[in-house]
Amino acid sequence: MLRARELVYDYPGGRRALAGVELSLAPGELVCVLGPNGSGKSTLLRLCAGLLAPAAGTVELAGRALAPLSARERARELAFVPQSLRALPACRVHDFVLGGRYARFPRLAGLFARAGAGDHAAVGAALAEADAAELGARALDQLSSGQFQRVLVARALAQEARLLLCDEPTAALDPEHQVRVLLLLERLAAAGRAVLVATHELNLASRFAQRIVLLCEGRVVASGPPEEVLRPEVLTPVFGQHLHFARSTGAPARPLVVPWPASDGAGNAGGQ
Repeated sequence: MLRARELVYDYPGGRRALAGVELSLAPGELVCVLGPNGSGKSTLLRLCAGLLAPAAGTVELAGRALAPLSARERARELAFVPQSLRALPACRVHDFVLGGRYARFPRLAGLFARAGAGDHAAVGAALAEADAAELGARALDQLSSGQFQRVLVARALAQEARLLLCDEPTAALDPEHQVRVLLLLERLAAAGRAVLVATHELNLASRFAQRIVLLCEGRVVASGPPEEVLRPEVLTPVFGQHLHFARSTGAPARPLVVPWPASDGAGNAGGQ
């Protein structure tokens, strides 16, 4: 569904954000991108969404080069959930989510297409899936940051795209809604969509990701199942010494990684 080859991206001023990153994503997969601040996670997702142009390398979407596709063509295939928006349009939540349907509107001879009953039904279903059904009539500027994050997820769901790119979709959410969002993304992947999530939540990645891609200073330093990546010898060089490693209860037991002062003696111990 998605393949990035040797991606290179430089910020204005010449600082290199990504240096030869490779990534692939198949239908049915939920993959998490981890890494410290400034490691290139958001830049990678924005390149994969076609929102940035790489200095070198290519992105392919379902076997087609992404760069030549129009915004409408991209929106029919992929949906992007940003961390936030710089400015909020003055509109109701329902209308904002409906905007995610524009690539599904029929083409008309004129400049405009009108949303149909099916589009409004898709908006209602997306809001319900994102646990935001009660927000449809609210103005965007009346939402909390957590509520708005759920609305961003709903807008992406309304696109009905086969590929979902989520840049820290749980960042502003309380623990209950963090889990609900990841359960939703897990269901979408199980139904055949491809889902790529950039996150700082190591333990949510441990529970939900089939594969983890670990970035550090713009390079992939590890890639594989959570059991292979969430280990002291892999994470400590990237995140530093202040981590405690344990295992979850239940079956299957999964890696748990908790921020914890190394001076307290937990450090890299593998306790329960």
